[in-house]
Amino acid sequence: MTDITHTNERFKILSKSSDFLNIILDNINSCVMLLDNELKLRAFNNPLTTIFSNKRGTDILYRRCGEAIGCAHQIEENKACGSTSHCSQCELRMASLYSYIENKPVENKHLIKSFIDHNGIKSDKHLQFSTRLFIYNKEKYIVVIIDDITELKMLEMEKVD
Repeated sequence: MTDITHTNERFKILSKSSDFLNIILDNINSCVMLLDNELKLRAFNNPLTTIFSNKRGTDILYRRCGEAIGCAHQIEENKACGSTSHCSQCELRMASLYSYIENKPVENKHLIKSFIDHNGIKSDKHLQFSTRLFIYNKEKYIVVIIDDITELKMLEMEKVD
């Protein structure tokens, strides 16, 4: 047994081990993104590139959220994330801005969003997401956690039919 397994400090003991925390982040199923005040991607874990991104092998850092995750509206309208005809109704965008401005979390919200993958194939995904303001070195960021619950929703719909 190690000291880590005996602690009740909720990862506090691991705060000096960024490698360990990075391994945890990259091995959870949820997509974790850190966005800045312009909703540009500043950090992310591996599930972003395997589940949501349409940018295979390209650098997605400093791209706006919708551009990083392959939002179909941004791609189809060929406009920057934040300036498409659908951005004003985007639940993910509104929740992120709300958390940033009001310093209040948004938890376990659901949405259906269209994405285009790296092969150009458009599909709708059912997502559950949460947002929260995060301050580090006096800079404000938004932590966005997204789970793809499409399979679960499809199974639920099959049971109803």
